[in-house]
Amino acid sequence: MANRHRGEIEAELGRQNYTLVLTLGALAEIEDAYGGEDMIAIAERFESGRIKASDAILMIGAGLRGAGATLTNEDVARLSVAGGAAGFLRIVADLLKATFAA
Repeated sequence: MANRHRGEIEAELGRQNYTLVLTLGALAEIEDAYGGEDMIAIAERFESGRIKASDAILMIGAGLRGAGATLTNEDVARLSVAGGAAGFLRIVADLLKATFAA
């Protein structure tokens, strides 16, 4: 069960429930993928509504690995979620909110 106080969320991906969390290592993975751009700049970009499918794959993959899953980004790209693209965006938004909300 996800612990929101630790920044964890739960999501159903590919008909399986997972816990996701953006640990310090997961955040560093994301920063590296964006060429060293800091997390505040990345979060602000997403808040403006500019998010690509590859962004969602990266964020969800990092969150899964942060919680201990062994899925690669290629594995994440093959998963389905209820609500289609909007469902993936909801997961990313929920993960960012759990990570950065006061």
